[in-house]
Amino acid sequence: MSGKPRRIGLLTGGGDCPGLNAVIRAVTKAAMGGGLEVIGIEDGYLGLIENRLRPLSYSDVSGILTQGGTILGSSNKANPSRYAVPTDDGHVEVRDVRDQVVEHYHRAGLDAIVVMGGDGTMSGAARLIERGLKFVGVPKTIDNDLWSTDITFGHDTAVNTASEALDKVHTTASSHHRLMVVELMGRYAGWLALRAGLASGADVILIPEIPFDLESIARKCNSRRRGGKGFTILAVGEGAKPVGGRQFVDRVDDTSPDPIRLGGVGRFVAEQLEKMTGVESRSMVLGHVQRGGTPTPADRILATQFGFHAFELLMDGRYNRLVVSRDGQIGSVDITEVADKVRTVALDHPLIRAARAIGTCFGDEDPSCGQAKADIALSKTSHA
Repeated sequence: MSGKPRRIGLLTGGGDCPGLNAVIRAVTKAAMGGGLEVIGIEDGYLGLIENRLRPLSYSDVSGILTQGGTILGSSNKANPSRYAVPTDDGHVEVRDVRDQVVEHYHRAGLDAIVVMGGDGTMSGAARLIERGLKFVGVPKTIDNDLWSTDITFGHDTAVNTASEALDKVHTTASSHHRLMVVELMGRYAGWLALRAGLASGADVILIPEIPFDLESIARKCNSRRRGGKGFTILAVGEGAKPVGGRQFVDRVDDTSPDPIRLGGVGRFVAEQLEKMTGVESRSMVLGHVQRGGTPTPADRILATQFGFHAFELLMDGRYNRLVVSRDGQIGSVDITEVADKVRTVALDHPLIRAARAIGTCFGDEDPSCGQAKADIALSKTSHA
């Protein structure tokens, strides 16, 4: 506990997502109503590193509730404790620039920063708390993988976007009798693929928490064909991996504090299933469209609640806390509690149990994926 602030900063870090502007609006309007000055920090931690800050007015945050993205800009490559700087020889040197950030923080006269972000952003805040800076965190990620909170804003909108895409793929898969694989975001947690897959009625859902066996998936596809369904829809999280295998890496970005960029599992699954079943298969990567668009009403409400509670924490002098939602109640935990942690899907989660009960296959040896392995070869022969 410490004194009430007079001037606060707002920072949006990591990848953008719907609802960021709703939080900015809520915090700024509440803070101004409470007599505080509000400073916008541009492009996440990069703005603190480069000293790019600007005052926010009431008109700056008026009319942005339904607007996607962030009016402050963001960056997922600017971790102050591990900041990548290009060298003259074309390489990258990683430096600790936290002293520079501390200087800019104090020069701006900030008493605290409201930081909106996911696990990487909160980990960055934890490293700056070590240097004496004060933060209040607000959980943001379409992946819903932030530790200690049941839900993050932006996730509901992403689930809607992904579900709508899967619904549209459903009609073309049915028309052409194909296996359609849609690769979704989510990184190392399966929340997005699980919820979107369940909402759209995907026949197969592959998530990082449950390593998949291609023969099990092929059995599911063949079982559907024998039942008169000539197509199969597969919702695949980008972090899904085969039994005994590794996650698929699309590329490595050495300039980012989180350099691994996952991708490629959807194409792999489609190619292998076509060989195993003889059924024409297609794959698509939904990509960054999942980050965009107008936030859903649920995300606008949640973001507003989170923003207001962040303001309450500031006014109570309760710094270095992260706003969370647990069992439907808004509360807070210590930011350092969530640093460097990922919230994954429990194998006995009610959504997984419900999906299995209605016949959804997760690529393992569950009966929902079909019966005898011999069906694969027999079905492929009959198709040919």
